[in-house]
Amino acid sequence: MSTNLARYQEDLERLISDGELLLISMQLEQDPNGIKKQIHEMFQDKAGDLLKKLPNFSSKYQSWYSEAKALVRQIIPDRLSDFVKHYERQQNRKLLQWDNYTIEDYLQGLRRSDSVPMRAGLSRMEQQLNIVKSAQQRFMSSLFDIRQLVAADLFDSEIATARILAKNRFLRAAGAVAGVILEKHLAQVCKNHGLAISKKNASIGDLNDLLKNADVIDMPRWRANQHLADIRNISDHSKSKEPTDEQISDLIEGVDKVLKTIF
Repeated sequence: MSTNLARYQEDLERLISDGELLLISMQLEQDPNGIKKQIHEMFQDKAGDLLKKLPNFSSKYQSWYSEAKALVRQIIPDRLSDFVKHYERQQNRKLLQWDNYTIEDYLQGLRRSDSVPMRAGLSRMEQQLNIVKSAQQRFMSSLFDIRQLVAADLFDSEIATARILAKNRFLRAAGAVAGVILEKHLAQVCKNHGLAISKKNASIGDLNDLLKNADVIDMPRWRANQHLADIRNISDHSKSKEPTDEQISDLIEGVDKVLKTIF
């Protein structure tokens, strides 16, 4: 079975490859004749195949950005703000200049031809790609702390256990297992973001509030987590009310999604 360690490595390699193709597509948009000539000179007979593989930057960048951002957050969280800065436009920007031009500007076609050509966006894309490449270097380094990846493998195994219990109609047990996984993961996310957990036995609700107040998660995600906590409580504490198949299924799948999207 593929481990989380292997999956992270595969995802990083794919993101770097996809990012390099997006960068070439961006260059091609700005200098079609020059870039095509370079590609034909470098790849000769294979140039046509490469040009066919190139994605449309405007339609494919956003999905690449979302996935790359999640991996940067997980592996090199100290570079996350830099990564985001290259994409997001400053809220209080008064004048468009080279040093505050972003990929968001590029996607919207904003430019000032006198001082800010659209190639400023190319520099931003290059920097984002370099950050993703540095994530790969960090990932392969002995300095990289793999405890979270090991925990993720254990959580995957426990999620599988919860599914087996639910399939065999041990609904309370399945809910309890899924609830423990959610609680442990949210506690780890708090630690990842340097959030102090004041309560000795913090509940899912406590951890969820802490993450929302620190803007780690948004309101819709907070509500979704609260819903999962409610189902967990029915499984653990309610003696008069049995959890339903649908509730336990929602809990297990919801926890699985949290593990893969909140870091």
